[in-house]
Amino acid sequence: MKVVVCGAGQVGYNIAKHLASEHNDVTVIDQERSLIQRVNDSLDVRGMVGFASHPDMLEAAGAEEADMVIAVTFADEVNMVACQIAHSIFNVPTKIARVRHQSYLNPAWRDLFSRDNMPIDVIISPEVEVARAVKRRLDVPGAFDVIPFADDKIRVIGVICEPECPVVDTPLKQLTELFPDLNIVVSGIHRGDRLIVPTGDDQMLVGDQVYFVADNDHVTRALTVFGHEETEARRIIIVGGGNIGLDLARQIEAEDPNVRLKMIELARDRAEIVADAVHRSVVINGDALDSEILREANVQATETIVAVTDDDEVNILASLLAKRNGCQRAVTLINNASYGPLIASLGIDAAVNPRATTVSTILQHVRRGRIRGVHSLRDGVAEVIEAEALETSSVVGVPLRDVDMPTGVIVGAVVRGEQVIIPRGDTVIEVGDRVVVMALAEMVRKVEKMFSVQINFF
Repeated sequence: MKVVVCGAGQVGYNIAKHLASEHNDVTVIDQERSLIQRVNDSLDVRGMVGFASHPDMLEAAGAEEADMVIAVTFADEVNMVACQIAHSIFNVPTKIARVRHQSYLNPAWRDLFSRDNMPIDVIISPEVEVARAVKRRLDVPGAFDVIPFADDKIRVIGVICEPECPVVDTPLKQLTELFPDLNIVVSGIHRGDRLIVPTGDDQMLVGDQVYFVADNDHVTRALTVFGHEETEARRIIIVGGGNIGLDLARQIEAEDPNVRLKMIELARDRAEIVADAVHRSVVINGDALDSEILREANVQATETIVAVTDDDEVNILASLLAKRNGCQRAVTLINNASYGPLIASLGIDAAVNPRATTVSTILQHVRRGRIRGVHSLRDGVAEVIEAEALETSSVVGVPLRDVDMPTGVIVGAVVRGEQVIIPRGDTVIEVGDRVVVMALAEMVRKVEKMFSVQINFF
């Protein structure tokens, strides 16, 4: 597949890295010479310095033969114009654009991106996606990651095995015997610097970060099995009144009427805008790193702090200060991936990475086969994929124990209509089933082939 990526920032770089690792033909355009130098030095792609929205630049990048244009520069307008030119001049089949400004996303202008106006096939809004990701973590306290699949019938949950976890040092194959009615599959174990796709003989150890796939109705009970019985927060502080903080506050106000919400915003003019935009929330103008401001927000009686400013250091320090002053839990926005390994040791309960969220959303539309959902884990080490089983899929019609499943791939769940099936060895996948699979990065292409239409079918 030939792909032109417009923008070599964190998202553009990581999309190019994913695609290049799978031997796609990738060209990256950015006007910042240092970013393109980094791309050329570290990735097997072609980097070009120039304006991504200029027709001559897109032509030089090979847009005429491109299967897809992914526009993720820092400017919404550049992204939109690049997609318009890719359509109007070069007839590129698939156009994906990152659009941040909320005015463009107003439902009143939903026809803006139609084929007759500005033909963009997929709009990615990082702020909206991140706010949803934070809200999911608030809804499932005790989890550091919550990823919905199959219209939220299935969730992939990430938890840390604490010393009091009752199932540590237990072979996974015994979980079914101990909890026969529990609809979960342990699909990944992150230990040290490795992500393991486990077999039945593997065990979970104290300190492991475990991913399990669960029927949504069984999530609460599954968390109890892993020793997590935290209750949903009823008093929350949001640090940062930007688009993410405001969107999250609106979601909480709409969905959780019993939650008492306070927001801390440093810029006075922005605090006034936020105060006018929310209904029940209390907005405090001040510095979240000021102990007096935290006391004014009653941090000692707060159950969860959510730090979502555009400064990683402020988010981390505000979270730690709040916990030191009595707050029970911290959910923190982290843009810099190098901070990732420090998060758990610092005492932050859950981190949200906007780049990873955006990359996952884009990958859903890049994957071949009948792929309905994708989520990248651990900076691309593995992916959770939701795929539709087609008539020619190699997994259809035979018990899973007889499927030639590649090492590093595990089937976590099967959704058939409204029924959720947690797979065992005798489970048979049928045509039309939606299958949730975890795969190490090097196995993703094999998963795509398993759920693709074979040419001999025609």
